[in-house]
Amino acid sequence: MLLIFWQLIRTSNFFCCCCCFSAGASFEHIINFHSRGTFRFAEIVKKKMVEGGNISKPDKTEFTECWKTTWKTPYIMRLALSAGIGGLLFGYDTGVISGALLYIREDFEQVDRKTWLQELIVSMAVAGAIGGAAIGGWISDRFGQKRLNLLADVLFSVGALVMAFAPAPVMIILGRILVGLGVGMTSMTAPLYIFEASPARIRGTLVSTNGLLITGGQFLSYLINLAFTKTSWTWRWMLGIAAVPALFQLVLMLSLPESPRWLYRQNKEEEARSILEKIFPANKVDDEMNALKLSVEAEKADEHAIGDNLIQKLKSALSNVVVRRGLYAGITVQVAQQFSGINTVMYYSPKIVQFAGFASNETALALSLITSGLNAIGSIVSMVFVDRYGRRRLMLVSMVGIILCLVSLSIIFLEAASYALKVNQFDTNSIPNSTCRSYISTPKYSSWNCMYCLKAGCGFCSNTANEAIIDSIFSH
Repeated sequence: MLLIFWQLIRTSNFFCCCCCFSAGASFEHIINFHSRGTFRFAEIVKKKMVEGGNISKPDKTEFTECWKTTWKTPYIMRLALSAGIGGLLFGYDTGVISGALLYIREDFEQVDRKTWLQELIVSMAVAGAIGGAAIGGWISDRFGQKRLNLLADVLFSVGALVMAFAPAPVMIILGRILVGLGVGMTSMTAPLYIFEASPARIRGTLVSTNGLLITGGQFLSYLINLAFTKTSWTWRWMLGIAAVPALFQLVLMLSLPESPRWLYRQNKEEEARSILEKIFPANKVDDEMNALKLSVEAEKADEHAIGDNLIQKLKSALSNVVVRRGLYAGITVQVAQQFSGINTVMYYSPKIVQFAGFASNETALALSLITSGLNAIGSIVSMVFVDRYGRRRLMLVSMVGIILCLVSLSIIFLEAASYALKVNQFDTNSIPNSTCRSYISTPKYSSWNCMYCLKAGCGFCSNTANEAIIDSIFSH
């Protein structure tokens, strides 16, 4: 229960940290720092913060305004959801490997025997995502968010198919790298595309849909994992089916335009105007074009003033006190959120459930749905309350909840480790009726682990009929 409660609170914290900072400055800071140069980063910080460095209060009507606006102009929601599929792919890739790994181990003996190989399969997607995010900013500036999204979809689709037809673990690793590259690119460009192609008054809400789709993708991955447990190709279907939403997004993105801001920066003013006409009422298009013009011109002038290379831009940005404060706060929150251990839970959730005593793959996947489901619910809870109570307050409350749950879990795990029966030949033989005969008869004591014990069928420690025996052991 503590693990479940922690997951719900942590997701609220994640959502506040990553997806709902539009009322303050953090999300815009990250986007503009990543793709537009650090001076614009500093300027937005200044505009978003009142004198003294206090964040402006959140707009409590933003979500209501969002639904009204998108109802009147469905094109805006089409842009947001089409780009937001990238968030769905991000979440799916995070969750799907946890279930697929159970069956990959059954098909490849070397993966089952070598823990480092399992970890390599899991972590290569993260390594690929680092590379994808690193080059994504340059590609986005040079070729536009639309082309970057298309490239990410191609990489994701190819990677998913490589994994689905992988004849050996090395091909799974290669597929994970390709998928990771796609995830890294889309995790940067999806919110950026939504940000630049949406009206300012509902921009934060639309960007937050990307975060909701990330957690929704994680929940979907667990559902799909459970659905393919009875098929002959199990993990191949789990990993390969990810190509479907990637190809779907690719088709959608082909019919969508570039962001108006990128087009204007490329001196394609008429194209930018035609897109703004689809987003804003006719009487506001001229005002938006004028605002876009002033913003881009000021941005270009600022970029020229601080220098052309990355080192000069970084020095200029970090010399600004306001920028440093925002950057330190954003990094600290993200590090704290990641260090809570959520990645371990999402990547190894079924395995953790199995170590709790549920040896069946199907049961482990079904119980893991609770974790991923609460992950998605936490995002919805945050969307409902974030404008009412503010980003900072909700984040602080959820952070306290995370700390309390993690401390409680640590105490429980420590107590469990202190009183758990040790698996060794001497203790096993000393138990009446020689309960764990599978362990006694195995020729490979060194390779024996908890999962073998659970699948041996004896179930001594979890069998209520043996409570008296357990009590007698503990009493001595």
